[in-house]
Amino acid sequence: RKLFFDTHALVCLLEENGFTNQQSEVIVSALVKIMNTNLDMIYKDMVTKVQQEIALQQVMSHIGGVKKDMIILEKSEFSALRSENEKIKLELQQIKKQVMDEITKVRADNKLNLNLEKSRVKELHAQQDRALTQTDRKIDTEVADLKTMLESHKLDNIKYLAGSIFTCLTVALGFYRLWI
Repeated sequence: RKLFFDTHALVCLLEENGFTNQQSEVIVSALVKIMNTNLDMIYKDMVTKVQQEIALQQVMSHIGGVKKDMIILEKSEFSALRSENEKIKLELQQIKKQVMDEITKVRADNKLNLNLEKSRVKELHAQQDRALTQTDRKIDTEVADLKTMLESHKLDNIKYLAGSIFTCLTVALGFYRLWI
C-alpha cells in the first residue's frame, strides 16, 4: 500500500499554522492510521486481478455445468415429449380406426335400410300395379258386358221394331185387301 501524499509536507504545513512538532506528527500519524483502516476496508471488498480471473473461471465453469444440465434436461424432456407424442399418435390412430369402423357400420346399416325401403316401395308399387291391373280388367269386363248387353238390347229393339213393322204391314195389307 502506498500513500499518495507527503506526510512530512503535511507536518510542516501544520507547524506553520501553529501546531507544535509533536502535535503535527500525532495528527499526521492519526490521519495515516485512519487512511490505512479505510484502505483495509476497501481492500477487503476489492479483489485482485488474479482473484477476479479465478472467480470468473469458477462462474464460467458453473455456467457450463448449468448449460450441460439444461441440455441433459432438455434432451430428457424432449425424449419424454417424443414418447408422449408417439403414444398420442397411436391413440389417435386407434380412435381413427374405430371411427372408420363406425362409419362403415353406419353406411352398411343405411344401405341395408335403403335397400329394404326400396324393396318395400317396389312391393307397394307391384301391389298397386296388380290392383290397377285388376281394376282395369274389371272395368274392361264391365265395359264388354255392357257392350254385349247393349248389342243384345239393340238386337231386341231391332227385332221388336221389325216385328212391329211387319205387324203394321200385315195389318195394313189386311186392310188393303179388305178394301180392295
